[in-house]
Amino acid sequence: MGCGKSKGKKSSVEQRQRTPQNDRYTRDPTQPGSNAKNFNICKNYTCTSFFHSLHTPHDTVTNDLFHRHGISVCDVCLRNSDWWKAKSLTSGKEGIIPSNYVEEEESLDTNEWFFKNTNRKDAERILLAPANKPGAFLIRKSETTEGCFSMTVRDVNDSGASVVKHYKIRTLDDGGFYISPRITFKKMDELIKHYQKQPDGLCRRIGKACVKPKGEIQWDEDAWEISKESIRMVKRLGAGQFGEVWLALYNNNTKVAVKTLKPGTMSVDAFLQEANLMKNLRHDHLVRLLAVITKTEPIFIITEFMANGSLLDFLKSPPGRRIQLPKQIDFGAQIAEGMAYIEKKNYIHRDLRAANILVSETLLCKVADFGLARVIEENEYSASEGAKFPIKWTAPEAINYGSFTIKSDMWSFGILLYEIITHGKIPYTGLNNAEVMARVQRGYRIPQPELCPSKLYEIMTTCWKSSPEERPTFDYMQSILEDYFTATEDQYQQQP
Repeated sequence: MGCGKSKGKKSSVEQRQRTPQNDRYTRDPTQPGSNAKNFNICKNYTCTSFFHSLHTPHDTVTNDLFHRHGISVCDVCLRNSDWWKAKSLTSGKEGIIPSNYVEEEESLDTNEWFFKNTNRKDAERILLAPANKPGAFLIRKSETTEGCFSMTVRDVNDSGASVVKHYKIRTLDDGGFYISPRITFKKMDELIKHYQKQPDGLCRRIGKACVKPKGEIQWDEDAWEISKESIRMVKRLGAGQFGEVWLALYNNNTKVAVKTLKPGTMSVDAFLQEANLMKNLRHDHLVRLLAVITKTEPIFIITEFMANGSLLDFLKSPPGRRIQLPKQIDFGAQIAEGMAYIEKKNYIHRDLRAANILVSETLLCKVADFGLARVIEENEYSASEGAKFPIKWTAPEAINYGSFTIKSDMWSFGILLYEIITHGKIPYTGLNNAEVMARVQRGYRIPQPELCPSKLYEIMTTCWKSSPEERPTFDYMQSILEDYFTATEDQYQQQP
């Protein structure tokens, strides 16, 4: 790094007040004829301070370095020289610049509304979480325009359903910001305060900053078979044919979910064998299995706690909390991603449906209960038991021959998409299990739901091919749904 000594050095405040028009432009200390012996080279320092250009330099070399704005400067040089060595954040070029041509850029990282590395899709998902109300917003880096930002705002449509709007925040050469070119702001804080007072062309007046997601639970890898004394039940969340689900505290400080299994539901040895496989499956879209309690009955299964419960219950939420098309497709893409991971691990779920998908505080969908269907005692989980067996979600070859594969999971995924589109309706409306089995065997499939686009219905029907080999992979399904979501989502809102 190059650091130059200046004679009669002025204070930093005086430097800020000087302008290029009134200031004598000191000769570049790296050029011939300059007082080069006073220009020291500072080594082993990193560029930690970020600045934007305050003025456009007159000489070609320095102007090329600036390239609009965005440079980093060695912090050592800031204290010792009127000349700073700088590196352009856009072009990567390095050079020597006069200190009065730059000023420190506003740091956004510490602001509660700044979600630095959040992409568009995740911003929408996080804002639509129940913790946020209409008017909640966040600022993030633009994915399409370098150096710019995006404001994402939660709103409601004419039917009262929650939607998300995006606005591009552009930057000025002097470091200012604007959404509409008719009104500009020196700092991002000023822009935010303006739109908190009035919408001024936005969909609505912005309110509180989006609630930031909590960090992932940290769990001791050795805490696998734990004692019942370490678990304190707090609230029963639900009950099913095989047991109950509770919100609990582990060691009185960590929220977890506990599934208690009725005695006789499964063999302890068979469960432990399956659980040892399940605990090694780690993915953002799989509910993490944390620990088990098997020494005394009932068996306890300890998993991460998912604040919004099952996807089925979430889909049945009041209209104001419901997620509408095309955002619903993102739920399907998330689940497909989790199942694609299971697919790559040569694993099978066997009971894929909305009731077995859990939803996090920030609307992250995670596949739960994978593998448990295999170890449930056969007399408790058979077609002869009628309602106990999820006939309407199960592929024909699995019902008729007990042939469960990743392709039978894909059949179930198609039914799950139906649940998502219809906000949790039971498939095959008006038909009982026996009628469904008979009709499906003859080629009958669920009709296209109301308000379901034809293209999306075509995607669903590929899951229900009679031949399992003709059904798509989850990896392919994930890419198809992501492409569909991207193609149908709204672009940036018109500038006000």
